[in-house]
Amino acid sequence: MNLPPRPVRRVLGPLALVVALAVTLVLLPVLAVLAAVASLWLPGRWRGLRLLGFAVVGLALELAALVAAVALWVASGFGWRLRSPRFEAAHYAVLRMLLEAVVGAAQRLFKLRLETDGVSWSPLDDGVPGSTNAMIVLSRHAGPGDSLLLMETLMNHDHLRRPRTVMKDTLQLDPVLDVYFHRLPSRFIDPTPETGDDVEATIAALSSGLSTEDALLIFPEGGNFTPQRRVLAIDRLRRRGHTVYADRATGMLNVLPPKPGGVLAAFEGAPHADVVFVAHTGLEHIISARDAWRALPQDKTLHLRWWFYQADEVPREHDERLAWLFERWEDIDGWIAARDAS
Repeated sequence: MNLPPRPVRRVLGPLALVVALAVTLVLLPVLAVLAAVASLWLPGRWRGLRLLGFAVVGLALELAALVAAVALWVASGFGWRLRSPRFEAAHYAVLRMLLEAVVGAAQRLFKLRLETDGVSWSPLDDGVPGSTNAMIVLSRHAGPGDSLLLMETLMNHDHLRRPRTVMKDTLQLDPVLDVYFHRLPSRFIDPTPETGDDVEATIAALSSGLSTEDALLIFPEGGNFTPQRRVLAIDRLRRRGHTVYADRATGMLNVLPPKPGGVLAAFEGAPHADVVFVAHTGLEHIISARDAWRALPQDKTLHLRWWFYQADEVPREHDERLAWLFERWEDIDGWIAARDAS
C-alpha cells in the first residue's frame, strides 16, 4: 500500500480526527437512536450504544493526545530537543495516560475484567526477586486490541516499562501512532516479502539499544490466529525444510507456529535481556470489524498468563534457541487449551 507522504499525513490525519469527532457529536442524537435500535438484534445489553460510546471516547482521546504532541514539540524548542531523554520520557507519559484511559473506558463500557493467571513477572514489582533489566516480550497475537492491551500492561503503574515495537507501515494512517512512534524508538515497516523492509535487521537494531527499563514487544506469529493461517504456516515450515517443527506445529491447535527470524534477531541483539512469553484469551474470535460489532466480549473476564525467564536462562546456541522457542509456544498452546476446557 502506498501511503501519503509524512507531511500530508500530519495535516490530513489530525484534520480527519477533528472532522470525525465534530460530525459524531453533531449527529450524536441520531447515532444514539440507531445504535439503540441495532442493540435489539445484538447479544448483550445495549451493545450498539456501548460501541458508539467507546468510539466517541476514542476519538476524543486521540485528539487530546495530538494536542499534547504539539505542546511537547513547542516545549522542546520546536523540535530541537524532541529526542532528548527528558522529552522521550514525556512522550511515554502521555502514551501511558492515553492507554490507561482507553483500556479503562473499555473495561467500564463493556464490563470487562482483566485477570492475570500466575505470579506477576516484572522485576519492577514489589516482592519479585531479580534486578531491573531490559525485557524481550513475546506475545501470542489473537484478536483486535491485544497489542494495545499489552502496551498498557507494560506501561501501567505496576510496571512502568518503556515499550518498543515493530509495526506494519499502514498503521501510520493512525495520526497518534504516526506521531508518537516516530518520536520514540519503534519502527514502522513494510513486511512484504522481497520488496519490503528487512524485519530481522530492524528488530536486531531495536533490541541492541535496550536499557534497563525498556521492553521490546514482538508478536512472533505475525498475525491473528485463524485455522486457515495455521495450515498455511505449517505448510510454509515444511517447504523451508523445517519438517520437525512443522510436525510439532500440527500438535498446536490454538496458535500459529512462531516465525523465529525476528525472535532470534532480538536474542542476538540483546543477550542481556530477560524474556517474557505472554498468552491471553477472550479476543481471539474477533477477526473483522463485523466480528467486533456482533461479538465484542461483554460482562466477561479476559485472562492473561506470562512466563518469565531471566537472561541467563535463555539458551545461547541458535538451534537450542529455536527449539526453546517452540517449546515455550507449546506451553502457550497448552495453557489456552486448558482455559478453553475450564
